[in-house]
Amino acid sequence: MNHAGHQPDHPLERMIFFSDAVFAIAITLLIIEVHPPHLPFGSPWQAYVAALAQLLPNFLGFFVSFFVIGAFWAGHHRAFGLAGHYSEALISPNLALLCAIVFLPFSTAFMSANAGMIVPSVVYAVTLIVSGLLSRHMTRLATSAGVVRDDVPRIEIALARNRSLGVVLGALLSLAIAFVDARFSQAALLTIPLFQAVNRLLIQRRLRSVSPEKSGTMAAG
Repeated sequence: MNHAGHQPDHPLERMIFFSDAVFAIAITLLIIEVHPPHLPFGSPWQAYVAALAQLLPNFLGFFVSFFVIGAFWAGHHRAFGLAGHYSEALISPNLALLCAIVFLPFSTAFMSANAGMIVPSVVYAVTLIVSGLLSRHMTRLATSAGVVRDDVPRIEIALARNRSLGVVLGALLSLAIAFVDARFSQAALLTIPLFQAVNRLLIQRRLRSVSPEKSGTMAAG
């Protein structure tokens, strides 16, 4: 590894490039699942507006999942930005995470086509929970001893490892609401940024209380 330039090992770079491509494909598939309405030629403008209005659940699902996948990609990008060495132990967990990400367009389309129904809402929330847990596991491996760069501060590792916790908590809240009234389950996902912000503050406060010797660089397992 070129330590001065923080260049990762070549196999690690290939894994990152492959992962970025999968994230890009998954995020593109979201809009492919939103089919534009086809009306007879000469239909009045009110008919077009009504047809677009019927797609509002699809548009909502698209935007929510777009930013959710974007958040997972940002977490993946940040975690591997701290990594500097390749390990074969990264392959299977990374593929498992990408599998969950690629499944998200289906669960999004399923929920959008059946807005307010409990089973699609549960499937979507569970998909997010599984994706968040897999992302958390993947990040822990990418920032473990032997993989993470030697110069990475402890706080950077802690923040990266807990980034996906907000998604898991927001999805758990969404899952709970789905069993009460599925029409409002998706709204619970708006709490994800709040959970992330609170978690970030807690981590920063906790690490400030640690002695300087322990809060420096760390490559924890």
